[in-house]
Amino acid sequence: MRVGTRVRFRDWWPYYLMMAPALIFFFIFHYMPIWEAKVAFQQLRIIPPNIWVGLKHFELLFSSPVFWQVLANTLIISAMKIVFVFPVPIVVALLLNEVRGSGIRKFIQSAIYLPHFLSWVVIAGVFIAVLSPNTGSVNEVMGFFGMQPVSFMTETGTIRWVLVFSEIWRSAGWDSLLYLAAIIAIDQELYQAAEMDGANRWQKILYVTIPGIIPTIATLFILNAGMALNADLNQVINFTNDIVRSKIDIIDAYVYRIGLQTGQYSLATAAGLFKAILGMLLISGAHLLSKKLTGKGVW
Repeated sequence: MRVGTRVRFRDWWPYYLMMAPALIFFFIFHYMPIWEAKVAFQQLRIIPPNIWVGLKHFELLFSSPVFWQVLANTLIISAMKIVFVFPVPIVVALLLNEVRGSGIRKFIQSAIYLPHFLSWVVIAGVFIAVLSPNTGSVNEVMGFFGMQPVSFMTETGTIRWVLVFSEIWRSAGWDSLLYLAAIIAIDQELYQAAEMDGANRWQKILYVTIPGIIPTIATLFILNAGMALNADLNQVINFTNDIVRSKIDIIDAYVYRIGLQTGQYSLATAAGLFKAILGMLLISGAHLLSKKLTGKGVW
């Protein structure tokens, strides 16, 4: 170890120690499994060695209409979340930044951060109760205005929107923290200069605050695009029933079924590998789009 490296390690070892659990987690659960991706090209045997079958499992995967249905569901749900969920934390952060009373601001922050700490089991129970066609508050309000009750949780036309709104309710407040941190880091002299030029509150948001958080928005957009195909397996499992399964069945749920429930590990690995490659392409595409529109990207 060189002298400069030893000095840095001596000065910063508490921070390296804090990073260690996350690095170990990613190494065990994200990097070590990469080696086992070769199973997608093999036929597993109880007694090794495995048999090399090339692209057989991918051909079987792509010939399955079920796989194309779950891929379409994953892309649709992911696109809906990027379009309707991703901008909400930005708006929440901008609104919270304009709240001047510290007491009111703390109360609002506590209220909107709380859902993030609830499991999807609890959240699903809340939405099932609220959206019940018989006793749910949403349908009671709709009935007050003369509208017919809707079974949101068992309607194929509404279940995807239930996923979107439940995701907003759970994550919008917590995700706004990153944007609030970026807003706080903006040089206050820019606001003072804008005020001297006669800018009102809305103009300061438009010409100072938003441009100041564009790098954060670009980075998080790219990361969200890369993780889009996850579509949150925990959420889908807790909101799924036999009636709406065809509309919200996603790749991760498909991999879970064919891998852990039916034991087709090679086919499940092929599906997971395909999803990973597609996610990498989405990250690259989002990076290029962000570079073109904002001049900011991951690299």
